[in-house]
Amino acid sequence: MIATWFNKQPRLIQIILLLIPGVNWVVEILVRWSAFIKTGKLLTLVAAILVTFFGLVVGWLDAIWCLLFHHMILAKA
Repeated sequence: MIATWFNKQPRLIQIILLLIPGVNWVVEILVRWSAFIKTGKLLTLVAAILVTFFGLVVGWLDAIWCLLFHHMILAKA
């Protein structure tokens, strides 16, 4: 799935994808919904819904999170 693909990318690629406005929103939506489909957890669903509407802001927070932990918040699939 896309979440697994994203988590396998080098950190630099993850950070670049999450820092570019517009691109980060699309990446966030794809990764979050992919993680929800794979795990089916309620928190992952809530994160996916929030990102659908507030993805630009969450994308920049996730860029910092990826720098530290090599995956998005609540999207470790």
